[in-house]
Amino acid sequence: MRLVVSATRALHSLGLQPLLTIPSTLASRFYSSESPGHRPSPLAGVTVVSLEQAIAAPFCTRQLADLGARVIKVERPGVGDFARQYDTRVNGIASHFMWTNRSKESLALDLKEKEDHVVLMKLLERADVLVQNLAPGAAARLGLSYEALKECHPSLIVCDISGYGQDGPYRYKKAYDLLIQSEAGMLSVTGTGKEPVKVGISIADISAGMYAYTNILSALMQRDKDGRGCQIDISMLESMIEWMGFPMYYAFDDAPGPVPAGASHASIYPYGPFETGDGQSVMLGIQNEREWVNFCRGVLSQPELAADSRFSTNSLRTQNRDELKAIICSAFSGITAEETIARLDKFTIANANVNDMCGVWKHAQLKARDRWSEVQTPAGIIQTLLPPGATKSADRGGYGAQMGSVPRVGEHNQAILAELGLSR
Repeated sequence: MRLVVSATRALHSLGLQPLLTIPSTLASRFYSSESPGHRPSPLAGVTVVSLEQAIAAPFCTRQLADLGARVIKVERPGVGDFARQYDTRVNGIASHFMWTNRSKESLALDLKEKEDHVVLMKLLERADVLVQNLAPGAAARLGLSYEALKECHPSLIVCDISGYGQDGPYRYKKAYDLLIQSEAGMLSVTGTGKEPVKVGISIADISAGMYAYTNILSALMQRDKDGRGCQIDISMLESMIEWMGFPMYYAFDDAPGPVPAGASHASIYPYGPFETGDGQSVMLGIQNEREWVNFCRGVLSQPELAADSRFSTNSLRTQNRDELKAIICSAFSGITAEETIARLDKFTIANANVNDMCGVWKHAQLKARDRWSEVQTPAGIIQTLLPPGATKSADRGGYGAQMGSVPRVGEHNQAILAELGLSR
């Protein structure tokens, strides 16, 4: 735990409060139990307190926990994070909650009660990061804004995640993932054009969570230089619009935006799903003229098609996509999806299976790269993926991800209160 000791000494030298003492039961999680010999986790010794719910903030803090941070999740007594009740698909645990809440401690507090509010404020005296995505204005009413905290906690990093940001005319609007997708123009580029279609995952929440995560990492690096905390103001709208950069610039200077193209690409063709003779589909993509010629000659066995005036450039292929799709599907009609992919691979044309979720669970690449791990949950041990970048192999010089339990509501109340010198 040399990193914790050196960090504590550094904070003392700056006249700042030391980090929370790490209980021995938690310290062991800073090294991957599956891969002895790894370096200490990058965020070992960092304490994050999070007033979080749903997806954006929990997804952010789970990334921090994966890197070894101690994450204390503050929840409502009894019911906890409302995402716990979304469904019961994982042996009684909600699928969203299972995904975003491993390696955390649950502290159940009613922050409207003075006694519980005192517990939180005492916890913040020794925390490094406060993350919150409560309803608009709720954190400020609880005295948890950066302005309210910075004088007593100058080294604290406060990350506020909201739908529209901490100011502006939309400041107090409620924001859910679908609503942000709609405001950010996402629905204008998805689907087939017959009706608006949202992205099938919580993409606005995920984008906000990832920008919160990277900004927190940057703030920790900055604090190492000057000892000062800061406020991070993450807007789901701004995060989502950043990801909409291509369609925004495609519609530059009031030009028409991309046309919804289903699973195909709006401005590159052929790029999308194509039916095969066994009733399945394969996904393929042509990115340049060299690949187009190779595709026509090798895969379709129609070399003359490469110079056809309807398809000789990407713009023409996109313009005449219906005609070209009919030609490609006709060529694939006599072979299976497996045979089609083999032919595409032979001629180095980018392709993919059109997997359902059962196919993802069984994906050969994930198995071959040993990407599966396990976590303990209130419903028993559940299989889960290692976070991207983490490795089980210590000889690569990397870190072993922290793969701790998914907590019950209030599971860690007694331990945390005892650590703070409090009792109930």
